[in-house]
Amino acid sequence: MSYLSRQLVTSALAANAIKPVPGAAASVPAMFAGWLVSELAPHVIAGTLVDTVLEVRRTRGRSAAPLLGLLNSLALAHVTQQGRRSQAAFERGLDEGLGGDHLDRLRQEYDDLDWRTPLRQLVWPFRLPVPGVEVVKDLTYAPGHGRRGRLDVYRPEGGTEGGAQGRPVLLQVHGGAWTIGEKDHQGLPLMKHMASRGWVCVAPNYRLSPRVAFPEHLVDVKRAIAWIRENIAEHGGDPSFVAITGGSAGGHLAALAALTPNDPEYQPGFEDVDTTLQAAVPFYGVYDFAGVTGSKAALRMRDRFLARRVLFSDPEEDLEPFEKGSPLLRVGPHAPPFYVIHGANDTLVEVAQARAFVAALREATDQPVAYTELAGTQHAFDVFPSVRSQHSVRSAERFLRWAWASRTGEQTHAAADWERSDPIDDTAREGSGR
Repeated sequence: MSYLSRQLVTSALAANAIKPVPGAAASVPAMFAGWLVSELAPHVIAGTLVDTVLEVRRTRGRSAAPLLGLLNSLALAHVTQQGRRSQAAFERGLDEGLGGDHLDRLRQEYDDLDWRTPLRQLVWPFRLPVPGVEVVKDLTYAPGHGRRGRLDVYRPEGGTEGGAQGRPVLLQVHGGAWTIGEKDHQGLPLMKHMASRGWVCVAPNYRLSPRVAFPEHLVDVKRAIAWIRENIAEHGGDPSFVAITGGSAGGHLAALAALTPNDPEYQPGFEDVDTTLQAAVPFYGVYDFAGVTGSKAALRMRDRFLARRVLFSDPEEDLEPFEKGSPLLRVGPHAPPFYVIHGANDTLVEVAQARAFVAALREATDQPVAYTELAGTQHAFDVFPSVRSQHSVRSAERFLRWAWASRTGEQTHAAADWERSDPIDDTAREGSGR
C-alpha cells in the first residue's frame, strides 16, 4: 500500500472518529473503527508523523502527499483533545449529580483523589499491571453452569481482612450483546484501580444466548449477588455494601439488577436472599428493550436483534417481556444512587436512551443521579487504558467512594442517634444482647 493510500485510509478513520458514518448498516464497523481510533489517537498520530517523515525523505520533498499526513495529524489531535477534555465533563456530571461540595466532603475521607494516570499505561494500553492487587480466579457461584457459572475476585494484595466493617464491594458485569463475552475481558481498568484503593471487586461470567433466553442472564447476575452476600466476607468484603457496574449489555444488566431488588421472578430457588444494591454505575447501557422511546434505533434493536437472538419472542404478539427487560420502565423510588456514563458518538446504543433513562430516574427517585455525556466518544471506550477511559475510572471511583462514605456516614449517625435516644440503661442493654 502506498503512502497516499495509507493516508487516505487514515483520513477516513479520523473523519469517522469525529463524526461516525450514519446508518444502521454502518453502525458496527463505524463503532469498531471509531472506538480504536478515538482511544488510540495519540498512537495513530505518532505512526502518521513517522510515516510522513519517511515519505518526505523518500521523495526529497517533491511530493504534496505529505500535506495530507499533516492534516490527518491535526484532525487526530482534535480527537485526542476531546479525550483530554473528558475530565471536565466528568467533573461537571458529578457536581450536578452529587452537589458542588461533594469533592470537599470526599477529601475529608480520602487523600488520594487525583486524575493522574501512569504514562506507561497510556503508551502500552493493552498491558495493565497494577501493583497491590491479587486475583482469585474461577470460583463457582452457580453450580451446574460450568465456566459460565464462575467468577473472579479482585482484592487488595496480602490479606483478606477488611477490618471490623469490611471493604466495599463492586460487582462488574461484562457486556457482549448478551451472546458473547468473558469476565476477564472488560472492566479491568476500573476493577484493578478500585482493588488497589481497598475495594473488593467481583467479575462473573453468566449464561449467554442463544443457549438461554433473557431473563436468565439477569438471574445469573442475581445469583452472583447472592454468592457475594454469603461468601465475600472471606475475601475481606462487606456483604452489606455492594455496588454494581458494567458496560453495554453489562450496563443493561447492572441497571436492571439495581432496579429489581428482591424480585422473586429473578431469584428462583433463592427468593429469600437480599439482592438490594447500594449504587449503580452503568456505562453505555441499553435501557429501552421495548422501544418505548419510539426511536428507530431502539425499535430496530428490539425487532431485529433482541426478539430473534436474546428473548426469542415476538414483540408484536407479546410486548411484556421486553417491557420487563427495560430499565427505563423499571425506575422508581426504590432506585439506589446512579451514575450513568455514555458517549455522544455511540453508534451501537444511541445516547438518547441514556438521556431518557436519566430523566426518568431523576423524576422517580430522591436518590442522587449523576450523568456524564462524553463528546466524541464511541461505545466500549473504557475497555483498555486511554486518557478518556482513565478519567472515567477516576470519575467512577469518586462516585463509588461517595456512595460508600455516605452509607457509612449514615450508619455512624444512626448509631450515634440511637445511643443518644435509647432510654434503656447499660445494664438492661447488656442483658438484652444489644
